[in-house]
Amino acid sequence: MNDFVFQSPTRFVFGRGYADRIGGEVAALGAKRALLVYGGGSVVRTGLLARVTASLDAAGVGYVELGGVRPNPEVGLVRKGIELVRREHVDLVLAVGGGSVIDTSKAIAFGTSYQGDVWDFFMRKATIGACLPIACVLTIPAAGSEASGSCVISNDELGLKKGVNGDVFRPRVAVLDPEVTFTLPQYQTAAGVTDIICHICERFFSTAGPVPVTDNICCGIIRAVMDAATTVIATPDDYDARATIMWSGTLAHNDLCGCGRSSAPTKRAGGWESHGLEHEISAHRPEVAHGAGLAVILPAWMRYVWRANTERFLAFAKGVFDVEPVDQSDEATEDAITYAIDELQRFLVRLGMPRTLGDLGLSQDEVDGWLQTLRQNKGERFGELKPLTMEDARAIYLSAF
Repeated sequence: MNDFVFQSPTRFVFGRGYADRIGGEVAALGAKRALLVYGGGSVVRTGLLARVTASLDAAGVGYVELGGVRPNPEVGLVRKGIELVRREHVDLVLAVGGGSVIDTSKAIAFGTSYQGDVWDFFMRKATIGACLPIACVLTIPAAGSEASGSCVISNDELGLKKGVNGDVFRPRVAVLDPEVTFTLPQYQTAAGVTDIICHICERFFSTAGPVPVTDNICCGIIRAVMDAATTVIATPDDYDARATIMWSGTLAHNDLCGCGRSSAPTKRAGGWESHGLEHEISAHRPEVAHGAGLAVILPAWMRYVWRANTERFLAFAKGVFDVEPVDQSDEATEDAITYAIDELQRFLVRLGMPRTLGDLGLSQDEVDGWLQTLRQNKGERFGELKPLTMEDARAIYLSAF
């Protein structure tokens, strides 16, 4: 087990009807005026936004609204939010939504005190320092942004999608009410479950070797979320299944699943190869759901790299699917590993996720564009389990069609 630092300062308020508690939670942080950030019409249509504003009113917390956050959030709205915060004397940013809304809120919160352009942080031209407190009401279990020290934003003008990391912008409080997810479309639920599983796999497939406690946590969460997702297909309003998915999303990305796996105490575990490859797709094609892209890229990456560390993949096959080689031969090892990868992809397809990039309306002609921005983001070589060159990346992309 490697050395690590684990910090999870977020207060979690989890349960039925708990979205109505957000006003009191925000007031307890000492906030007087919040920037209320949300996405499209679903929070309005379902009445959740009205519940949140009523809760803020009851707690005596003022607010100004910023709607219109899209999937794969864009820096232009972040800049608009920063202007609102400064003009309206906001002292807390409140996100009501999923990862895109929360990441937008994070970027607004740490961009407010900076006198330059917020995109400087994503280009590593500035270091994040001060940050307004952040609170959230989670509506889409997927990104884990409600507890993570991660923030990913797109820049359409540059065709880039980049992330920053830091504990300073972890939310101070996260309200998790599984009932608000009952109305999520199946495709959105499936994309979220895919992202949850991928967040765990990115950490599991590191070079640290066995870490029994963390490995069992990782595999246990994957099994739990797979069982819950299967239940939700048949019964969308099954509270326990929705609660399992929601809590799994939080634990998948608050760094618990990476404890003991990072190569340095303050570094996130794993090489994050699948996320790096997928981010280029959804940066160029923002209409592609991040989880849907991952549903194709994660198995493609697995098939390309598994021979670099058969022990890790055998541990995954055993821990998630209870599959082991029938003997010590190379053929039996390959059979066990490829079965596990195939079974993972079969599960994602059963949820309604695409099998190929072509299923997403993408073409091989786009690969060169993805590689161009991948090189800008990652350099000529990236990853941990098997460091990938740009030609490796090309091969993975092409194999996914």
